[in-house]
Amino acid sequence: MAYLNYEEFKELTEDTVQITDSEFKKLLPKATALLDNITSHFYQKIDISKDNEWRVRQFKLGLCAQIEYFHDLGATTFETINNSPQTFQAGRTSVSNASRYNPSGANESKPLIAEDVYIYLEGTGLLFSGVSVW
Repeated sequence: MAYLNYEEFKELTEDTVQITDSEFKKLLPKATALLDNITSHFYQKIDISKDNEWRVRQFKLGLCAQIEYFHDLGATTFETINNSPQTFQAGRTSVSNASRYNPSGANESKPLIAEDVYIYLEGTGLLFSGVSVW
């Protein structure tokens, strides 16, 4: 069962994001898998339809944020998100992207999960990382 349908997505994003139904269906499974991962598969164990309405809404808003992030980047994998060439040339024009290394030499990369997801999930208890007893 999907946590979110296209109509809910449009409603939650207030129709400000121009994502088609087919794009939504393509991005939803990966976004769902990521949110399941960071929430320790909470809604795989708990029926989402019987949970607190506020927490469910925050979870769905986080899912919308992740779908928007994938749409904006045009990629859904860590490798694809971070696989951009340093430079490329077209005729006499050369374009250089910023270095993927910060001054200390550490590799900089874009995260797979949108930072906005954490804005929505913080305070819901869904990010609890302690040991639970099921």
